Amino acid sequence: MSEKSILDQIMTNHQAQEVANLDAPEIINSMFSELNNRERDVLTRRFGLHGQGKETLEKIGQVHKLTRERIRQIETSSIKKLRELKNLADYLSGLKKVINQLIEEHGGFMEREYLLNNLVNFSVSDLNVKSEDEAAHKSHLDFLIAKLLHDEFEEVNNSPNFKNSFKLKYQTIDHLENLTEELLEKIKQTKKVLKTEELINLAKQLNNYNNNQDKLNAPNNLSIASILENELFQENIDLINANKILYSILQAARKIEQNKFGYWGVYNWREIKPKTINDKIYLVLKNHGKPMHFAEIADRINQVSFDNKKANAATVHNELILDKKYVLVGRGLYGLTEWGYQKGTVADIIADILTQADMLLSKDEIINQVLKQRLVKKATINLALMNKDKFNRVGGKYQLKTEL
Repeated sequence: MSEKSILDQIMTNHQAQEVANLDAPEIINSMFSELNNRERDVLTRRFGLHGQGKETLEKIGQVHKLTRERIRQIETSSIKKLRELKNLADYLSGLKKVINQLIEEHGGFMEREYLLNNLVNFSVSDLNVKSEDEAAHKSHLDFLIAKLLHDEFEEVNNSPNFKNSFKLKYQTIDHLENLTEELLEKIKQTKKVLKTEELINLAKQLNNYNNNQDKLNAPNNLSIASILENELFQENIDLINANKILYSILQAARKIEQNKFGYWGVYNWREIKPKTINDKIYLVLKNHGKPMHFAEIADRINQVSFDNKKANAATVHNELILDKKYVLVGRGLYGLTEWGYQKGTVADIIADILTQADMLLSKDEIINQVLKQRLVKKATINLALMNKDKFNRVGGKYQLKTEL
């Protein structure tokens, strides 16, 4: 293993120090010392700096017994006062450098939540921020970027292709818009969901990617590995780190979304955004890859938490019984028809196996074939083979009775 050069070590240490300066609550607390109590409280409530969500002008007005318009005036004047602080640049220098580098490595453009989540992850890992404090930490960062670093980073709020985002000042994103539009059309043509690696490789085949190579190259020094950790699926971290620009437009795209199991597709596809309990059952089964008990499926739906609707086992079981997409393969166990499972009793399955084989089969051959279709005991298969109305035994092998 080769050692880092002295220059690399200096750069790494410098970046670590800049990240260590990402204590947004501490930065704001220091700056707010320049405000009076009412000004501090108005900004704290208005921008959710207490971690309890943003409050309306009317609600804050009720607390301070002032009109909505007066609260708005206090908000505006307080922000103006902060922007005019003589030592503002000193407060924000470390944060500005990290944000600049992070956005630059993403092609000069990042979706708002994606940027904030990255910054929070950097801060949390270095400052040991408790998970319950992450929301407040994010609100502090959002306030600093949107209100005090507005000369450095520009908000993108009205793009037909992108969600609310931040970009470097004077950065053009037309090439990213065009690439996103072309990628969306390509996804629609494939008519299937794709893993991140597949989607990045697909993007690299597009005309807008190949025609803008010079604009799609960026430095790659900051790892975003921590934000890619997920309990439900595993991303190719090295690939994403090496293709941050493409991953950035995936995060920002309005009409391209990733489902709970890591697959990408058009935002309103049922495999991306399941609308019914049946959609959720299908997604859970498909991504599990093998049959599940109906109660286990219900539990899994609730664990994944697609939305706030709780699934119960009885409802799940009813859907499984009624829909031809699902096949009962054992006691309470269901699989997908698309996996090759067929409906019917064990005897029906044996009959179908013998019909397709068009020859005599041994007991072991039949058992092996049935076990691919049903999760049952061998004794159950043996019992079915004893049905003399359906099967005939000839020299230790079996054939359909109708073939005699």
